Amino acid sequence: MMRSLWTAATGMIAQQLNIDVTAHNLANVNTIGFKKSRAEFEDLMYQNLKIAGVENAGTRIPVGMQIGLGVRPVAVHKLFSQGDYQNTGNPLDLAIEGDGFFQVMVNGKPAYTRAGAFKLDNEGRIVTANGYILQPEFTVPPETQNIVVTETGHIAALDKEGNELAAADIPLYTFINPSGLKSIGRNLYLPTEASGDPTEGTPGENNVGTIAQGFLEMSNVELVEEMVNMIVGQRAFEINSKAITTSDQMLQVATNMKR
Repeated sequence: MMRSLWTAATGMIAQQLNIDVTAHNLANVNTIGFKKSRAEFEDLMYQNLKIAGVENAGTRIPVGMQIGLGVRPVAVHKLFSQGDYQNTGNPLDLAIEGDGFFQVMVNGKPAYTRAGAFKLDNEGRIVTANGYILQPEFTVPPETQNIVVTETGHIAALDKEGNELAAADIPLYTFINPSGLKSIGRNLYLPTEASGDPTEGTPGENNVGTIAQGFLEMSNVELVEEMVNMIVGQRAFEINSKAITTSDQMLQVATNMKR
């Protein structure tokens, strides 16, 4: 059986994954704090028909013969470039200007997010849209008239005279390899052995970023770039399918030679 059939098949499988990743990026083009992904590939093993450098009649073969056997996905890389900012004016909308993450509690365990669209629950605690509590836990008193969050993460609940009723400091967390974080949906990430342990920092110090109140960080998906990637992936899938068709036609010619 011809190698090209199986080689082209690996190309089609790879491009199918490429389109899957692109589709996920496009689906989240308006998701707050979403970070786009990029499919990465590597070539498969080679069949050596002639080894370069082998001695042949007193000389050495300068160039060998290696036939590649296709491609396979090697990684889906999460890219944590900064997304655009949207001014909302909502005091509970917080955007991170830099590399940090907010910490929230999910089923008693810490998780991390870039999505700062926070709300108040029925107890006055600051939570995500899914009810996960921002850490450290901060409760807004019922008589609060205004909530102020500084660039350095100091949050204060103020009365109508501007006096502090409650205050706390919101830390940010960084990872040595954020691309190694595990995405669990709902704009949340969990640390892994690849990402390293979270490092707590004060906003504005040690490159952990600052906090902008009244803003949201939008998705970092570039729509035009993803559309181009989709076109390239579609054409690559089509070209690999054409290679399978061509190989099949060659086999058909060989089969019909006896007629």
